[in-house]
Amino acid sequence: MYVIELTRFYTAVKKDGRVTSNHVLIYLALFQLWNLNKFISPISITRKEVMELAKVSRISTYHKCMRELAAFGYIDYLPSYHPILGSLVCLHHEPGKKEE
Repeated sequence: MYVIELTRFYTAVKKDGRVTSNHVLIYLALFQLWNLNKFISPISITRKEVMELAKVSRISTYHKCMRELAAFGYIDYLPSYHPILGSLVCLHHEPGKKEE
């Protein structure tokens, strides 16, 4: 499953001129968290853990990329504005397409 999902992501990204290296870094951090959750969705994340895994240092970059990954159809993102409760994320099985 791991290889298939990553291949789908890179196939979609290759064709999508909107996606930057920051989007890829954040998506790969989310993918690793999804992997650690045994590919069960949604996953609960914190901004801090994703930023550390992605090596992204600006909070504004994180928020922009998360919003855009959702808008571009790579993830579903339900942010939590609670300091302890994590946000919920689902990675799409067909990246770049909105899932119904």
